[in-house]
Amino acid sequence: MSPSEIASFIAAQTRPGPASLVPEIRLHLATEVTPLWQATEATLEQNGLPPPYWAFAWPGGQALARHLLDYSTIARGGRVLDFAAGGGIAAIAAARCGANVTAAEIDAVAAAAIRMNAALNDVAVGVLTVDLTARDPCDVAREWDLVLAGDVFYERPMAERVGPWLRALAREGRTVLVADPGRAYLPAGGLVELARYSVPTSRDLEDRDIRETRVFRMTE
Repeated sequence: MSPSEIASFIAAQTRPGPASLVPEIRLHLATEVTPLWQATEATLEQNGLPPPYWAFAWPGGQALARHLLDYSTIARGGRVLDFAAGGGIAAIAAARCGANVTAAEIDAVAAAAIRMNAALNDVAVGVLTVDLTARDPCDVAREWDLVLAGDVFYERPMAERVGPWLRALAREGRTVLVADPGRAYLPAGGLVELARYSVPTSRDLEDRDIRETRVFRMTE
């Protein structure tokens, strides 16, 4: 799909609206899960699109965004990386705090959604569509001061790749904030809890109406 086709697809399948825990931020969100998933599956056969995770404000991203907005000095004036950014809610929050922000997403449709969401909130967010875990953490640590990772421990292969990489960034002296709503593969140790948030969720996406989501600082 061309960039204009991707933008048209996102606009057709979503509506601008506030995130439940972070009403200050508006996103292009799916109003219904099944029609969007079906639309993506139909398009997938022709264009190779991954599932539309970017169209939902997941609890981890919302908790990070809320935490940054409530404690804006964490990000203010810094170089911030929102890793596996989804729709970019945490990146947008960091930008609102006065940070120089980059959102990383390997999904081209998610990258387009991030750009559209940043424009919707009148903030500047750079977007990278590369797998940063393939890069040396020492090199990555030179580019960013603060790394955000929301809801990245939902499956074993992802957790086994991302966890050690994030920990390596912490060893390089970078602040790594992780937000997780109780996913199965959250590391058992090396996390210092900073805050808890009760995030309203949809039964279409989660198994409950509220997800208690914790924000951690990852240690070495």
